[in-house]
Amino acid sequence: MIARPAARSERQHLTLSETLGDTRVMAVRQLRKNLRRPTYIVFSFVQPVIFVLLFRFVFGGAIHTGPVAYVDFLMPGIIVQTAVFGALVTGLGLTEDLKAGVVDRFRSLPIARAAVLLGRTAADMVMNVMTLIVMVLVGLAVGFRPSQPVYQLALAFVLVLAFSYVFSWISAFVGLTVRDPETAQSAGFIWVFPLTFASSAFVPTASMPAPVRDFADVNPVSLAVDAVRALTIGHADALVPALQTIAWLLGLLLVFIPLSVRAFRRG
Repeated sequence: MIARPAARSERQHLTLSETLGDTRVMAVRQLRKNLRRPTYIVFSFVQPVIFVLLFRFVFGGAIHTGPVAYVDFLMPGIIVQTAVFGALVTGLGLTEDLKAGVVDRFRSLPIARAAVLLGRTAADMVMNVMTLIVMVLVGLAVGFRPSQPVYQLALAFVLVLAFSYVFSWISAFVGLTVRDPETAQSAGFIWVFPLTFASSAFVPTASMPAPVRDFADVNPVSLAVDAVRALTIGHADALVPALQTIAWLLGLLLVFIPLSVRAFRRG
């Protein structure tokens, strides 16, 4: 029972199966930690629900979206926004573990260093699955009516989860860089708010001033929202924004996974 860890601690490189095994352990550990905090789970649902109710019943009457009902225009944007905000939890959680000394204990164990980050981002993606299911149910309750085939709805859901996973790595890098929970929370909102609100999530970009519209049209949040909107309610082509979103996600992964792992190893 103790020979395996000893053998592993003497090696510099672990196999892929060992890394995946360590990742699974880290992910299960984080999920168990979340499930032992029911208030955390409840409040993670409250904020997106408030956004739905505010924009649906307070601001919705003042926003014109042409032939598309505003609730159908809104919900894909809210769903993508929820995925982005959910990704902020990754950086915040890592700073809390750093402050509590948990990460230092992980570094002393004979496990793959990347497994700590891979497990954390995987666990947060599972939590995002739960949140997105709640958001879809809330959307249906307030009048959201997807009209596209089931396979397109499934593709939209997968795209949103991929989006949240990639943004978890950005959040992880921010958290590991600032290393303080309060700073990580503030820093997270600084880069997330412009991306989500200067986008097509809540209003058509055509109504924006030209410089803001130019930014919104290439914003990965806008591209993801446009793709999800087309996949769920139609009225537009989904292929181009979906491919552009995937290109953004691949580029961001190639940048932020190495940066996050380096920041973790640097400690």
